[in-house]
Amino acid sequence: MTIEDECIVCIIAQSKRVCEAIGASEALSRTILSHVESSLENADFTLSPPVIAAPLYEEMARLSQKIDLYDDQKTHATTQAHHYVPFLRKTIEQNNDPFMALLKTAVVGNVIDLAAEVTFDLHDAITSVFDTPFAYDDTQLLRERLKSAKTLLYIGDNAGEHLFDALAIEHLKFLYPELKLFYMVRGNFIINDVTMIEAKEANMDQLCTLIDSGVNTPGFVYERATLTAQHLFDTADVIIAKGMGNYECITPIKRSNICFLLKVKCSVVSRSLGHEIGSIICKID
Repeated sequence: MTIEDECIVCIIAQSKRVCEAIGASEALSRTILSHVESSLENADFTLSPPVIAAPLYEEMARLSQKIDLYDDQKTHATTQAHHYVPFLRKTIEQNNDPFMALLKTAVVGNVIDLAAEVTFDLHDAITSVFDTPFAYDDTQLLRERLKSAKTLLYIGDNAGEHLFDALAIEHLKFLYPELKLFYMVRGNFIINDVTMIEAKEANMDQLCTLIDSGVNTPGFVYERATLTAQHLFDTADVIIAKGMGNYECITPIKRSNICFLLKVKCSVVSRSLGHEIGSIICKID
């Protein structure tokens, strides 16, 4: 996906939220907003929103003298997500269709997104997701593809959400014991995306093989990935890509067996998928 006019407005709104999140002074807020707005005046509309946003977040971090802009928010989101893990684990294990339940568990965590056009309440999302059908439903196709797969690359999205990814991976291992699982994280601190730090703190390295993508964008950009990450992306039998950032970055790539698992949280992605904001998506390309 390439950037559209609404994306420019959204990125500016995100920068204002950054200022609020870090408690920036009026002077720092003006400096940050001025830089973002001037940088976007000549935005390259052939690029995806995450690629446009990445250097802006890096500069916001530099101006704020912070290594990780959203460190406090990621910690809060992870703490909040922890409270729901026992309930979600029990729900998967007691469900008549644990595969569908683990997919719903994975996708519900995608509401934890500090860069989204709209926000959702995690508690409300969790209590309703198991009664909510996938608006785009390739779950049966994914089930069939995994039966014959030997390797699965699971590309993560946000911190906090990664705990629900861990639950999904835990139960995928049970359903597909011969499947070798890889979980890919961001290469740099960017928005509230999951990095190797959060993944290891959640002991995900005990469930699967962790891969640092090397990318500095809020979505997997192949050209910016390490050679190891590129090779895994090229050779994995099935890929599950979580969230809108990965959808925006990966859709131009022509390879089969990529499953996009996400909640629609902006008008641009809504139009691309043909489903309303708030819809949950399981789409295989």
